[in-house]
Amino acid sequence: MTDPELEQRLRARLAVIEKDLAGHTQSRSRFVTEAASHLLEAGGKRFRPLLVCLTAECGPDADAPEVITAASVVELTHLASLYHDDVMDEALVRRGADSANAHYDNNVAILTGDFLFARSSELTATLGAEAVRIQAEAFRRLVEGQILEGVEPEEGVDPVDHHLEVLAGKTGSLIATAARYGALFSGASQEIQEALVAYAEIVGVAFQLSDDILDIASDESGKTPGTDLREGVPTLPVLFVRRANDPGDARLLELLDGDLTDDAALAECVSLLRAHPALAEARAYVQARAEEAKTALAPLPEGPVRTALEAFADIVAVRSV
Repeated sequence: MTDPELEQRLRARLAVIEKDLAGHTQSRSRFVTEAASHLLEAGGKRFRPLLVCLTAECGPDADAPEVITAASVVELTHLASLYHDDVMDEALVRRGADSANAHYDNNVAILTGDFLFARSSELTATLGAEAVRIQAEAFRRLVEGQILEGVEPEEGVDPVDHHLEVLAGKTGSLIATAARYGALFSGASQEIQEALVAYAEIVGVAFQLSDDILDIASDESGKTPGTDLREGVPTLPVLFVRRANDPGDARLLELLDGDLTDDAALAECVSLLRAHPALAEARAYVQARAEEAKTALAPLPEGPVRTALEAFADIVAVRSV
């Protein structure tokens, strides 16, 4: 943020949203409340509520109460998806704390995610039919992306395209909804709404793709390099290696197809990937998407909101370098 007044307004709204989120996780049952608050209390970037509040600055009524409600809707939906993600991934840690499935069990984690989805739906209903339609579409895309992540691409489908479709569903859909809600409920024009949705779809996927790169390239990303490799999670650099199908990559492909639970094998695989042209290709792809996202903002007037959105796109590009 380069505008102190904008930053102050956003911080004030986020403080209200944080209190609201705590209230929305409450249940008549103390146990349900505890489980539903588990990941909320562990923290998080709150990027989606922030985006709602920031894009609301594009309309004449940025402080509309519907903006605050919409911000809670998208964050509760995101939190709910994390409960389900951790069960599917058999994760043990989330945001530096025990995952809900590790702290409780899979059944509790799944049902708690359902509880949070229900809370999100209740709130969406107060925003009107159009909000319900937008949320339903985002939820459908999110679930489709989650399902597609666990299956092989259909015959004739490029695995890279399949990976991008997964990320567009799992991540891009809800981030785009956050951008639309902020603009919609503050009274921004349809042209501005569409520009913000296009931006958010692109930058959301690009952010996840930069994580693909950091899994290989960074020793300071907050997780051990090669975590996704070890777990067999598809990432953009690996998909580029496989698509090239270069005979000179025989050893790397052997490692990728082998058992990477062995520390020595994983270290060798990471080392080969760091030296491979596919890593530079993946970085160039992310940087191009970040520029594309910034271009989508053309209908927005010059000012601190557009500057902040452009700066985030630049961060997405730079963090993968």
